[in-house]
Amino acid sequence: MKNKFVSLTTGLVVVFAMVAFFISCNSGETGNGLDSGKADSIKQMIERGKYLANDVSGCIDCHSQRDYTKFSGLIVKGTEGKGGEIFNEIYDIPGVVFARNITPDTLNGIGKWTDDEIANAITKGINRNGDTLYPIMPYPHYNQMSKDDIYSIIAYLRTLSPSNNKVPDRFLTIPMSVAYPVLLSSSLENNIKPDVTDKVKYGAYMVNSANCMDCHTPKENGKYVISKLFSGGFTFNMGSFKANSANITPDSLTGIGKWNEEMFLDKFKTCRDPAKYISNPGKVNSIMPWSLFANMTDSDIKAIFSYLCTVPPITNLVEKYPK
Repeated sequence: MKNKFVSLTTGLVVVFAMVAFFISCNSGETGNGLDSGKADSIKQMIERGKYLANDVSGCIDCHSQRDYTKFSGLIVKGTEGKGGEIFNEIYDIPGVVFARNITPDTLNGIGKWTDDEIANAITKGINRNGDTLYPIMPYPHYNQMSKDDIYSIIAYLRTLSPSNNKVPDRFLTIPMSVAYPVLLSSSLENNIKPDVTDKVKYGAYMVNSANCMDCHTPKENGKYVISKLFSGGFTFNMGSFKANSANITPDSLTGIGKWNEEMFLDKFKTCRDPAKYISNPGKVNSIMPWSLFANMTDSDIKAIFSYLCTVPPITNLVEKYPK
């Protein structure tokens, strides 16, 4: 009995030794593979976040300084994420709101914020101090984006060059409680990004992520007229002149009903030419950040068009430059 026990013990020792040998021989390769896979995953996450923050959701557009002597208010190089852009009566705001510093600066930016704290600000409009953000920050839209996309944006924001730009506090003429909107999603865990093969559903997701509704829907008494969704007529007071947003419903008379996919795509592609942003366009300027949106992928732009073709057509003849 004793001999059998010794033999069994010896056999197990040999087996364990062999397993340990193979693990040690392969640990370097396996470990490097895992590290490489993780690095690739993080890289892809940051790239997705960069695309969304710059070319879709407008994070860099609003949180940088823009030069309105250039077409569409070209972003001033080196100011990305530093904040300070002013939002006032031009955007139908009761007071003045300043875009915050979203660079990873630890004093005046979001360098000390956790990912979850940043996500709360982006999707719920609540900052790490518990203060409520005015909804010129389109968190009602971001509230419906997928968790992966939101945290990809956060990963990208952490790669921005830190800026110590201190942004002034806002001033509102109404209580913030009056302005806080209804949020449709209770948790990012519930949000699903549609597959790109479903062009209409994915297009709807991209339209929401790009906040198209906010600028292309008219307002009355400070509230969007939902019955006129996407029909244009939101007025921007540019000081020396006013400009109305376009009707992007599929109405054949006053909207994009007679457009085809290529015509819609070409509208963006023409704004990919750097020469368009060299001189001061004067009155034909645009508040829409074409320099960013134009860089969306062709497939995403086409998906947006596919969705817009499904919204109710609304006859609304928009005068581009009202008197």
